[in-house]
Amino acid sequence: MAHSRVQRRLAAILAADVVGFSALMECDEEGTYARIGTLRRDIIEPRLSEHLGRLIKTTGDGLLAEFASPIAALRCALAIQGDLTSDPHALRLRIGLNLGDVMIEEGGDVYGEGVNLAARLEALADPGGILISAKIHDEVEGKVEADFEDRGEQQVKNITRPVRVHAVRPTAAAGLSASRISAPGATMPPQLPDKPSIAVLPFQNMSGDPEQEYFADGMVEDIITALSHFKSLFVIARNSSFTYKGKPVDIKRVGRELGVRYVLEGSVRKAAGKVRITGQLIDAATGVHLWADKFDGSLEDVFEIQDGVTTNVVGAIAAKVGHAEMERVRRKPLENLDAHDCFLRGLAASTRTAGDREKNDEALGFFYRAIELDPSMGCAYGMAALRYNVRKIYGWVVDREREYAEARRLAESAVMFGADDAIALSRAAISFSYFFFEHERAEALVDAALAINPNLASAWQIRGQISLYLGQHEKALKEIDRAIRHNPIDPENYLAETVRAFALLLLGRYDEACYWAARVIARDSKYAVPLRVASGGHALAGRIDKARETMRLLREVDPELRLSQLKEVLPFRRPEDTARIVEGLRLAGLPA
Repeated sequence: MAHSRVQRRLAAILAADVVGFSALMECDEEGTYARIGTLRRDIIEPRLSEHLGRLIKTTGDGLLAEFASPIAALRCALAIQGDLTSDPHALRLRIGLNLGDVMIEEGGDVYGEGVNLAARLEALADPGGILISAKIHDEVEGKVEADFEDRGEQQVKNITRPVRVHAVRPTAAAGLSASRISAPGATMPPQLPDKPSIAVLPFQNMSGDPEQEYFADGMVEDIITALSHFKSLFVIARNSSFTYKGKPVDIKRVGRELGVRYVLEGSVRKAAGKVRITGQLIDAATGVHLWADKFDGSLEDVFEIQDGVTTNVVGAIAAKVGHAEMERVRRKPLENLDAHDCFLRGLAASTRTAGDREKNDEALGFFYRAIELDPSMGCAYGMAALRYNVRKIYGWVVDREREYAEARRLAESAVMFGADDAIALSRAAISFSYFFFEHERAEALVDAALAINPNLASAWQIRGQISLYLGQHEKALKEIDRAIRHNPIDPENYLAETVRAFALLLLGRYDEACYWAARVIARDSKYAVPLRVASGGHALAGRIDKARETMRLLREVDPELRLSQLKEVLPFRRPEDTARIVEGLRLAGLPA
């Protein structure tokens, strides 16, 4: 049997299909076919001819085209989408572009992974949008008037390796607005904001009891309100989220239509006087579940359950979204980072700075870069000031006068530019308290931060730390408990546990203090603060041998530490608190 001859060549492949085709056909079969014919005849074929593209094949709702040039392929795609956007009654397309090796049969049909990937990208594209592979991006960046959004690596069907993709939008100069709300046959989808974005969908009432509908709706409203306190998040308002109530939901479609990267959905089930609430956080672009949990309680305490669930869900979401965003930005080339991306890179480096001076300096560099790109970014000033706190904690300060002056400048700038930013105010607060012993000012700043965002776990931790310095030890313990309740799975909770250990030590509860200090030491054996607590706690409890064993570890971490220096590193307002710690470390063997 003779085989038809197959040629291979490198080609840019454009794949497109009509948004909402099935629904359009259901409503008006003959009219939809006629509109698709008009679309091909009046827009697609003239644009392909203009940009030297070759139409390979058409299907009921889609088409494939081949170009010799990736630049020509992208310009053609932009032109087609621009034509459709100018007509509010036109059909809408999704378009995917890929550059790859393809096989061309004698009849002109095209096959191969290069074609398959273009089709997969088209399926992932926003309605009215264009999604391109990294190969296309490498060839067209700087050569086509368009904006590119790096959407990271995506796992696509029937392609073994993850594929890096970029969304493409015309620049403002190209005359296409990216701020219109998407709807099939209407306008472009909204562009993703420059910060993490989330929609909270109505929770399903699984109990069969209509009386529980109010409870489920109230739960969602509370979560939306709580998330809205996070200035670092873009949260879709209730009225938009609730348009999906009672309807079958496609998470990817919700993400495209609302212009969000993350979606939270959940359910409420009531049975035998009990209620169970579930929630799951989903990456809208990939459909991947990032977090899921369930909460059980008695209907007698229904509003207490609602408050508890809101607190836990909001804390988990903030942490998971933050981690997901940091991972997404980590994949972006350094030269493409904007101020927000640099801030996220700094946060990512900050979570790995335990005892690592190089990582601390890396994080500080990213925050400085964010400030350079956006001099009004209050949270970047606050986080940069915090990195100087870390330098002091670990004994890395080289030029005391210069570094203290810079820490103050950064903290003051955080207050100036971040008056409505809980992260900026809380980080400035701990800098003023720990560096400069200005505890009353710090207390006012962290309270202002918590008034802005009462759900910010890190601000509650800082509140507990400032209460500790003020001598309010029982209050500090409650605030640390609240911090951990808001974010129970945060790997940085060892910092809150250090504050807890210190408060217990100063309350004379030495065994508990040593227990919590030991937990922190197991997490970071180079962190001097819990070693001080453990050394002093064992000594004050009469366990001198254990105290001196721990002191040996402390001296290895901080060989320059002396009793005469403790007033510099212990920012306690009450002299009796400092005296207790000094006495414990003296008994443990710290030199004068």
